[in-house]
Amino acid sequence: MSIDMLQKVQDNFSAAVGVAMVIVDPEGEPVTRPSGFSSFCDTIRFHPKWRERCYHCDAVGGRTALSTGDPSIYKCHAGLVDFAAPIIMRGEYLGAVICGQVKLRPGEMAPDLIDFSGLFPVEASWREDPRLMALYHDIGEISYGRLRSAAYSLFYIASHIVEESYSSSVTQELYAKNLRLMEESKHRAELERSLREAELQALSYQVNPHFLFNVLNTIGRLALIEDAEQTESTVHAFADMMRYILKKSGTQFVPLATEVEHVRNYLFLLQLRLGDRFSFSIDLPEQLSEVSCPFMVLQPIVENCINYAVEPRERDGLVEIRAYRDGQDVIIDITDNGDGISTERRIEVLAGTADRRGRKSIGIHNVDSRLRHYFGDGHGLEIVSPFRDGRGTLVRLRLPTGFDEATAQARQD
Repeated sequence: MSIDMLQKVQDNFSAAVGVAMVIVDPEGEPVTRPSGFSSFCDTIRFHPKWRERCYHCDAVGGRTALSTGDPSIYKCHAGLVDFAAPIIMRGEYLGAVICGQVKLRPGEMAPDLIDFSGLFPVEASWREDPRLMALYHDIGEISYGRLRSAAYSLFYIASHIVEESYSSSVTQELYAKNLRLMEESKHRAELERSLREAELQALSYQVNPHFLFNVLNTIGRLALIEDAEQTESTVHAFADMMRYILKKSGTQFVPLATEVEHVRNYLFLLQLRLGDRFSFSIDLPEQLSEVSCPFMVLQPIVENCINYAVEPRERDGLVEIRAYRDGQDVIIDITDNGDGISTERRIEVLAGTADRRGRKSIGIHNVDSRLRHYFGDGHGLEIVSPFRDGRGTLVRLRLPTGFDEATAQARQD
């Protein structure tokens, strides 16, 4: 895993939420540089005996979270409140993300709080040092609800980073396996299936890391100028996106309303960053909510609208999503008001050969391939564009209403 990437996420989250943060190994020793530590905690950790107590609290907090499968919120040996989110890869506990160093508001109920202060003897207490007592009194207070919300948001972000790293290693292993299979013609069918599974798995983990950092920066800016209430809604929307990506079951299908809600959260968070440069509308009739939809087919299309129609404009960008029934199919039209796309470019995009800044753009190609794979060639993507300024581009998906997942599994096998 990239320590530099972990450090960037850690620094951004700490600045956005206003709490201290560090990533530790299973023994509680730091793996990253501390972010946002208070003067009190920096001083405490400078003392060898108290530092060992800090490490022990962090180690126990991480293992408590590991045993429950949820973030653990606890009071450390110095009486401050922290929370721990476990980092697990392939069943192995690698350590935890520790966040907090705050006091709870007096009188607040904290039903999940675990007290570790009794783990250590009371002699040679730091409370005998007047300078430390003064630093301790300077530490700010936070509501338990806000702290718990931050704990779960961090839990989902940490899980995403781990899953992304795991996805990369899985893709590399599959690629090496496929190279070996190419040398044996009798295994050609197995090679094709492995490649298809690798593409689907890679697509399931696709979230643009720049988007992740932009969202965290947006949260940080909001925290400076708005109440905790609006900042909390932003964190919740982002957590919902992460939860949708990370909590998906083994199936490749979700209700259409769930997929649309994920895209709504994505556009809401982008609108916070881009302001009034664009607007969006979503029209999904209630009777179409339960139609089966392949997981993560709408976001790559909407992301293209943002990249090619909204980002180049200073204002008045528009993204519209509309679902309606057409005979035995549900049609989903995703429209923007950008400059449009040429016929040649449209063919390249669907074929997965379009070049963008030296990299192949395969998001739309993957969506088109999956739709054809599950529903047949008659359900591939349609891209319509007059290729004139302001006339935009329309991308159309067709989902069969009479589809059941067993049929899709049979196609995949």
